[in-house]
Amino acid sequence: MCIPERILIRWSLERIVLEPLRGSHESQALAWHAVASWTWDAQDETCGICRMPFDGCCPDCKLPGDDCPLIWGACNHSFHLHCILKWVNSQTSQAHCPMCRREWQFKE
Repeated sequence: MCIPERILIRWSLERIVLEPLRGSHESQALAWHAVASWTWDAQDETCGICRMPFDGCCPDCKLPGDDCPLIWGACNHSFHLHCILKWVNSQTSQAHCPMCRREWQFKE
């Protein structure tokens, strides 16, 4: 009777490696450290006003994160909060979206 080589190799591996491990070792987690990452769900990866990435911060901020949140308009364009506030409050913008020129309204 001829046993195919791959079956023989698998049987040998199971016998040598797996059998001694089955039921002979118990483990207990002493500590657990979770790692998370977040991303903005935006159409673009950069602010349309300052051209800085959304995972960074606008030129007015020192550190990325909660101090520089991402804001969406009713037109679905997104910007750093500080950037869009400056833009809307400037006299030249006439309170329009810098991307599509629709009247700027914050998305609810």
